[in-house]
Amino acid sequence: MINVVVADDELPAVEEIAFLLSQDSRIGKIHRATSGAAALKALEENAVDALFLDIHMPALSGLDIARVISRFANPPLIVFVTADEDQALQAFDLAAIDYVLKPIRPQRLAESVRRICELVEDTPAKPEMITVDQGGITKLIPRADIAYVQAQGDYARLHTKDSSYLIRVPLNDLEQQWGESGFVRIHRSYLVCMDKIETVRLQTGKAAVVVNSTELPISRRALPYLRERLAANRVRPL
Repeated sequence: MINVVVADDELPAVEEIAFLLSQDSRIGKIHRATSGAAALKALEENAVDALFLDIHMPALSGLDIARVISRFANPPLIVFVTADEDQALQAFDLAAIDYVLKPIRPQRLAESVRRICELVEDTPAKPEMITVDQGGITKLIPRADIAYVQAQGDYARLHTKDSSYLIRVPLNDLEQQWGESGFVRIHRSYLVCMDKIETVRLQTGKAAVVVNSTELPISRRALPYLRERLAANRVRPL
């Protein structure tokens, strides 16, 4: 599903486009904006795949927003939705993927969504980066480098192969946020990336995993779920 921003200085126009998009099962979150500034703010605060922009808005026009977005490292896709037929050439010069004229036909809007979906699927996913502060310096580390996380009160310590980083996020919150990315709670104090587990040791009265040559305990409560995850990854004959 794709997340979008709909920006138009006329609220009824925003609501019309948002309603039509909401009927499409390919659309996820729809963020509404009634000014160029509000559209840029929505981009700062949310993960957005595409924008549906009116061209003529006061202060920051849709074309102005497109120029700003063109400087982004990973810019969202742009669809202009406008009553102005004369700006199409300039719009496509700014790398817009579509130019939809008002009044909007649902079938025409659906075609724009199809183009967005194709382009989003063809774009290689970038590794998710985690911001950490260390000694007054802010660093970005790929989440894929994190082998396990250790609870330290209201903080959590992220362990990579070569270092560790303390962040002010409780382990319970990370468990919820990273569960779909392969991290499993094995103990009240540990969250482990399944891909980083080297060995699982199941002995009478004691269970543990080895990650980055470090042995971490598995609680009795967490053991059944971990067994299920391990069984799901087991290779079986056809």
